[in-house]
Amino acid sequence: MHTCRHCGNGVEDSFRFCPWCAVPQRSKLVEFFAPHPGMPGDAGKALRVSRYFGNDERPPQLRFSIWSGESAAAAVSISEEEAARLAQFVAPPQAPRRPLFEHLRDTLRL
Repeated sequence: MHTCRHCGNGVEDSFRFCPWCAVPQRSKLVEFFAPHPGMPGDAGKALRVSRYFGNDERPPQLRFSIWSGESAAAAVSISEEEAARLAQFVAPPQAPRRPLFEHLRDTLRL
């Protein structure tokens, strides 16, 4: 038995969800990302991103690993703060917003 990290109630180790608050009891999520198709040298490689939720012994973190075939060639962990910074860096740029006055004028056809 372990303690739910969300509500603090006891949860059987075999349960995937807390019976009290329904929060998933996973310790991590994993996603694989394919290489860019226009880069022939990257064929057979993948980026694996693991999100560890953290516990009393280990803080939350994200771990990036480069896989070639069936083994990791390199790996690095970053904090949630660095992950947020990375997300902003890789997000597509937002289209510039028109000033509110112009938007209202066009909407009202003035």
